[in-house]
Amino acid sequence: MDEKWCLGCHLCEYYCAFAQTNEKDMARALKDRKIAPRIQVEDSGNVHFAVSCRHCKEPLCVKACITGALSVEDSVIRIDPDRCVGCYTCVLICPYGAIAPAIAGATAPEGGGLVVQKCELCLQNKMGTPQCVQNCPNAAIVYEDRG
Repeated sequence: MDEKWCLGCHLCEYYCAFAQTNEKDMARALKDRKIAPRIQVEDSGNVHFAVSCRHCKEPLCVKACITGALSVEDSVIRIDPDRCVGCYTCVLICPYGAIAPAIAGATAPEGGGLVVQKCELCLQNKMGTPQCVQNCPNAAIVYEDRG
């Protein structure tokens, strides 16, 4: 995230929520629905910045998960909704605030069932580049391997 280029338009949030619906038309998918993006734009006065999972090399959330619902697959931290019991330890321990309780009744992938949510780089939708990155009008969000 490059804060100097973020406009605070929240389009990344809408494209993230849209990516979770598996629909083809954004207006139809999100109309009259509460969105549940896995990226959040925060505003601290004149600076806007996006908060999303950084897929840490040593993820505290994975280590703290009491049921093993969080795991690392190909350097991406993933959630197994069938194993999550909603203890929110991962929410509390994430140093970046990137894991949040799922919003009941909001846009969710088919099958739903999420208790917590976080960015999984749109891999579950097989969309390639994450939708927040692909659709940021000012290229403020980048997707890169920092090794």
